[in-house]
Amino acid sequence: MRNVLPVLTVLLVIVGIWYAAAIWMNSAWTIDRADGPLTFSEIVSDTMSQDRPRLPAPHQVWAEFQKTVFDTKVTSKRSLVFHGWITLSSTLAGFALGTVTGILMAVGIVYSRPVSMSLMPWAIISQTIPIVALAPMIIVVLASLGVDGRAVPKAIISAYLCYFPVLVGMVKGLKSPDAMQLDLMKTWSATGWQSFWRLRFPSSVPYLFTSLKVGIAAALVGTIVGELPTGAVRGLGARILIGDQFGNPMMIWSALIAAAVLAGVLVTVVSVMQTVAMKRMGFAR
Repeated sequence: MRNVLPVLTVLLVIVGIWYAAAIWMNSAWTIDRADGPLTFSEIVSDTMSQDRPRLPAPHQVWAEFQKTVFDTKVTSKRSLVFHGWITLSSTLAGFALGTVTGILMAVGIVYSRPVSMSLMPWAIISQTIPIVALAPMIIVVLASLGVDGRAVPKAIISAYLCYFPVLVGMVKGLKSPDAMQLDLMKTWSATGWQSFWRLRFPSSVPYLFTSLKVGIAAALVGTIVGELPTGAVRGLGARILIGDQFGNPMMIWSALIAAAVLAGVLVTVVSVMQTVAMKRMGFAR
């Protein structure tokens, strides 16, 4: 209960601010359509039931979310479960690719000074390039190589945002053993490979899982953002784009809520994996 109560409190505050903002933003349309002066209760009632409000109220978003998640078949193209699965598949592929890339780059940076001096600055610079600008170029390059479809470009864009947190966390983790621990491995005549698997890598696991939590969320964001300029017609990003094109704010907000729920589930899964791994390695009880 101690853990749930603060979360519920923040959630209630957010919902309260959301309702207040919906009343404020939607009231102009209500007043403009009115034939005469309206009472505050009449304004509130109308702003809570508009078909195309500037900012839909939470209950309107929930109604759309319920309709597209629970009341629609998961195989339907109107189902957020269907679109969420499309986004999730590209997210997991990009997450796996970004994680492997980040770990390999971190190992190279820690064990090779030339690699560190040449690779790390470019890794930092790469994160300053807007992903929306890179997405079309990735599509063109892959198309010229004969790669059809949108799944591979979305996975690469997802990996592009995912690898950097993993890289930074792993570099920090692999460098976390102090000089005394490294000297102890030398006194045992441990090879570089043995020092890596017996000391550096186990020491980096807490840092790795912390980075993976950030990386999985970044991978999801990368997939959704990648669906916008790639011309995708399926996925949560495509759902947001279609809602914007047809002027349906409920569709946009329900897709955003679905993305937030999916991100929460993914981070929770990584957190559970962290707890299990830490217990098995003796880092936590």
